[in-house]
Amino acid sequence: MTLSGVYVPLITPFDAAGAVAHAALEALAHQVLDAGAAGLVALGTTAEPASLGPAEQRAVLDTLTRVCRERQAPLLVGANTPAAVTALGERPEVTAALSLVPPFVRPGEAGVVAHFAALAAASPVPLVVYHVPYRTGQQLRADTLRRLAELPGVIGVKLAVGALDTDAVDLLADPPAGFAVLGGDDVVISPLLALGAHGGILASAHLATAGFVELVDAWQAGDAGRARALGHRLCTLSAALFAAPNPTVVKAVLHAEGRIPTATVRLPLLPPDDATVAAALARLAGVDTPVGART
Repeated sequence: MTLSGVYVPLITPFDAAGAVAHAALEALAHQVLDAGAAGLVALGTTAEPASLGPAEQRAVLDTLTRVCRERQAPLLVGANTPAAVTALGERPEVTAALSLVPPFVRPGEAGVVAHFAALAAASPVPLVVYHVPYRTGQQLRADTLRRLAELPGVIGVKLAVGALDTDAVDLLADPPAGFAVLGGDDVVISPLLALGAHGGILASAHLATAGFVELVDAWQAGDAGRARALGHRLCTLSAALFAAPNPTVVKAVLHAEGRIPTATVRLPLLPPDDATVAAALARLAGVDTPVGART
């Protein structure tokens, strides 16, 4: 199976006491699936995982595995070490681990390939490589991404290079068979889909979920006119949602909509200013796509 469509990397909502709001998390999961999302991502960077204790992380996974089991929906889980991926074998609902290119150490491209070969060998679930060089400091060329695609157990990449660079164009001009290329830079998801990406892992798709689903469907159907017009509107929404560090604006907008109990984020993140939130709400109103709701 090649992953495709819109995957929503869910935030971690907090209640007024600062604890994880599991009822709100479950509701969000159902809402985005009702609106057409292909699947969910748990404990991705949007979920503020570094600020969650081990018990909180396990509880978040308990909530989202239960939803995905009920809905028979794919679930990707952020896991970056042999111990973390091995633990996912205890959860049959997990489709794949979303595993970051080693950050900070800049091991070189050969080191990245060796790292993922070892991680895949240790993992009971397939891996999706998370390539985000403006966070990790490690660039990967298209031929290196193809080498990663050849590794047993590596089934895709979340491509978040900050732009449409020549390596992305090269990769999508001749994509490896059975290897999913999922966009991870929300602002440029439409042109990446136009080049042949299979879908996206998109924090923006907490909002206007059905619009992002329609965007993927339109490009895959070859309806460039519809896709281009919708992509322009969604691009401006994503830009507004990422005007402050992710997921601060997403959380503020969800709270303004009454979908989560607070807009709280944990340090080192800080809440966005009121003007930034107002701008995002105005962009959302302009998209004019329905958001699924579970009753």
